[in-house]
Amino acid sequence: MQRLYDFLRRHPIGVDCFWALVLVGISVMSVAPQEEARGTDMTALIFPFVLLLCVVIALRRLMPEKMLLLAAALGLGQLALDVSTMPADFALLVIVYTVAATGARWASRTALAMGLCAAPVAQLRWPMEDAGIGGNIAITVFQAVPFALAWVLGDSIRTRRAYFAQLEERAARLEKEREAQAKVAVAAERARIARELHDVVAHNVSVMVVQADGAAYVLDAAPDQAKKALETISSTGRQALAEMRRLLGVLRTGEHQEAGEYVPQPDVQQIEDLVEECRSSGLPVDFKVEGTPRRLPSGLELTAYRIVQEALTNTRKHGGPNAGASVRLVYFDDGLGLLIEDDGKGAPHELYEEGGFDGQGHGLIGMRERVGMVGGTLDAGPRQGGGFRISVLLPLKPAH
Repeated sequence: MQRLYDFLRRHPIGVDCFWALVLVGISVMSVAPQEEARGTDMTALIFPFVLLLCVVIALRRLMPEKMLLLAAALGLGQLALDVSTMPADFALLVIVYTVAATGARWASRTALAMGLCAAPVAQLRWPMEDAGIGGNIAITVFQAVPFALAWVLGDSIRTRRAYFAQLEERAARLEKEREAQAKVAVAAERARIARELHDVVAHNVSVMVVQADGAAYVLDAAPDQAKKALETISSTGRQALAEMRRLLGVLRTGEHQEAGEYVPQPDVQQIEDLVEECRSSGLPVDFKVEGTPRRLPSGLELTAYRIVQEALTNTRKHGGPNAGASVRLVYFDDGLGLLIEDDGKGAPHELYEEGGFDGQGHGLIGMRERVGMVGGTLDAGPRQGGGFRISVLLPLKPAH
């Protein structure tokens, strides 16, 4: 049955032609006995009407408006030539439904008017003499109801199809929007990973370079200090590799990742370790915590860690010889404050040459992007008397 149903749906014109042939047979078998009973022979006149009405059914899907006009012309022809109603007139009912469901709006309205007028006009042309006035009115109403129901059914089918078409269009639009959002999310994730990689590489590589230079300088005079510097290089390199493995693992697709390959993201608690690492590399750092330490959202803590990391890296790279830095971490009721300062003499000129705060440098632009993502504010610039100052406020709830 399902195959038959699918076949019929694939060949709607063939189905209409089949029912047209059936209607031809029914009409011929019905008209011949009536003509014999009346003692007349109008078969030659009736047969063209039967064929044309059946053509209306056969071609109703291909050209509904034209078939409506043909049906109207045939109805007028029956009235003019006194060809009384017959089974083939069922085509008028079918074309009213078809035009209401698929035809143009003007054709739909015309079909409704034609259907409502067909029954009264036919009853006036061929009244039932023994039924009386009341009987003829009742018959007229009874014959008009199927035309009205056919039009209502066709118009409801049109409305339903339009509704489903609108739903399909909306679903397609939502699918496109989801794909666009997914692409934006991927681009944002890649930008985030790029910032993370910059922070990791810039900080850890600079520490390794400083330690390597120090180890080479004291290798002969102080082997113990050289050994300690090499150990720092080793641990810093491992840390950098672990973080880079975590970040690059996000970009891998279709590969099985072991849970042990990923390490937790840095948080505020690790800022002290970061400061100790800078101190061991030769950069004096004063670290203070004010307020009551508490757990903060992971995204906010990662932002705070990366900002301190980038600021200390810039101090090491641009602060010049004998530069020192201070890091102040302040817990507020509604957020977290950061103040990172250094007294490097080479900071202002070199940072501006690197494009740090004039919109050209990647590291400090990354700071602004990170702060903006959590709804915070960043103020950075040269200190009076030399050095650089970075002030950041990270709210618990982003500002709208």
